[in-house]
Amino acid sequence: MNDDEAHPRHHRRPGVLRAAARGAGPRDDGGRRDDDHRSGGRLELQHHKRRVRRGPQGVRPGVRQSGRAAGAALERRHNVRAGELEARRSAELEAHALRGEQGEGDGHTPVRERTAHHRDQDGLGRVLMRLVRDAVLAAALFGCRPTASPPPPGRFTLLFFGRSPAASLGGLSWAPDPEHGRLVAFDRELRVTRQITHPRLATPVAVTPLGRTELLVTERTGEGVVVDTAGGGRVVREWESPDIASLYAAGAGRVAATRSPYYVPQLGSPEPDTAPLIRMLDTLGRPTGGLATIRRPATPLLDYLVNAGAVAVGPDGAVYYAPLVRDEIRKYSPGGRLSWTTKRGLFRGGSEPDPEFLPATGTELSLKQALVNVALALAPSPDGRLYALGADDSAATRLRVDVLDPQTGAILTTRHLGPRETAVALDASGALAAFDADSLVAGSDGAAPAERDPFTPAFALPDLAGDTVTLAGFRGKVTLVNFWASWCDPCREEFPHMAELYREFDRKDFEIAGVSDDVDQGKMRAFARRYRPPFPILVGGGRMKALYHYRGLPYSVLLDRRGRVIERIFGFGGADEFRRLRRTIAIEVRAP
Repeated sequence: MNDDEAHPRHHRRPGVLRAAARGAGPRDDGGRRDDDHRSGGRLELQHHKRRVRRGPQGVRPGVRQSGRAAGAALERRHNVRAGELEARRSAELEAHALRGEQGEGDGHTPVRERTAHHRDQDGLGRVLMRLVRDAVLAAALFGCRPTASPPPPGRFTLLFFGRSPAASLGGLSWAPDPEHGRLVAFDRELRVTRQITHPRLATPVAVTPLGRTELLVTERTGEGVVVDTAGGGRVVREWESPDIASLYAAGAGRVAATRSPYYVPQLGSPEPDTAPLIRMLDTLGRPTGGLATIRRPATPLLDYLVNAGAVAVGPDGAVYYAPLVRDEIRKYSPGGRLSWTTKRGLFRGGSEPDPEFLPATGTELSLKQALVNVALALAPSPDGRLYALGADDSAATRLRVDVLDPQTGAILTTRHLGPRETAVALDASGALAAFDADSLVAGSDGAAPAERDPFTPAFALPDLAGDTVTLAGFRGKVTLVNFWASWCDPCREEFPHMAELYREFDRKDFEIAGVSDDVDQGKMRAFARRYRPPFPILVGGGRMKALYHYRGLPYSVLLDRRGRVIERIFGFGGADEFRRLRRTIAIEVRAP
């Protein structure tokens, strides 16, 4: 049996707290992780519980992208189910489940499978991701009232968009939009002027300037993707995460990588005492050293969680770090010396225990922990101050912004954000302003780029009968190219929806090409016999990810009659997504 197909780790659901996949051990070519975060709570941070279940779990639909829960000490990286950035759940002391699924927990690392994603899930790794999209950035900054109206005329620099740091480059503020798999650029009046999409931008969660025209993008699953904003959004290079999943920040010609707070495996292999807290890379993604060493919790399986955190790099090369679950912010000099540590005094009596497991109940384990730090941003000069987006309750449903002096670490001011204040910016005077992120991007989906890109490379693949089918053969029809595999659970759920969609439109107007990326043709044919798709099945032979650079399966691309990309769909989003897709196809079919 081929290792790629035999390994259960390739099926995953987006964003649940996952059992770690053998620490930072070997990764497959498409090895991607997924997780979720949610929250709830009180002004004073309290540790809250999460449950880890070891039984099977049902599937829920959601938004775009990401994988699936994992068994005891392992996670699955290759199923993408939709909706993972979704939610808004009050959860002070809420328990979140990590549940195993079929075939999980065998302790092996996959060799070469693709991530499959379902897009709804609960769990710690997605508390930040879920709340990224969800407008949970808390109470008013400088008296700013929540409003869905556009920002007043002014000159703004975006600091945070959702739960992610933004980046200033070329007079624009760039922000990740993970729900739509894109980067969005705002002008000084916070109007959307550009957007960049690419198959490698599946779920971008952070951006940082890397050069005069380049952005370093952190993918939720830990890859670093370098995008040239002056080259039409061309991907210049990409590197794999040095950890299970990394978060990147860049400055002064160096890159700092922390364990990502946007993907948090709940269980992980213990790391050595000498493991670096922050990994330093050059601008090509090559390791150059490390800063500090990790904190060792009482429970070694929680090494990753305890050391995950936000990061920023100053123009002088200084590195700022804020752990996800501890009340502190640190500055390290360019040479690696600890310059200062700042605490907010968020925990009662000054006691700040590490996350810990509670006594097991049946097949469940409960984890008690509090979320503290969410993201860091350094304002461009002349402001130059450090801004820390943090939690106002134990599960980060309410957020705050602390403004720090980067020289001393002193907290200069703190402002609390309202429920709809999900974008934080500086105005021309250096004062904080907060807006509704959804309103800022409203109506921008089709605004830019104005031109549709051709779908490349064009394929010529055999169907199940051995006849060659080419992309050119679909020209003149709106076409959904769907990449799937027999080992992908969300693909199985998606197939009946695609069959229904296929039957609703006339063949002269609409087609589906289902491209299998199975290595084992026997399994592919067994899948086809079971689901009897009415649309053509093409044989990709396990080579498709290398050609089309998708993060996980299922992955679909909707093409217009001229073979140009209308949209890319990462993962399976359930019935709601297919209703939206149906409307899009109907509009496109009627277009002249």
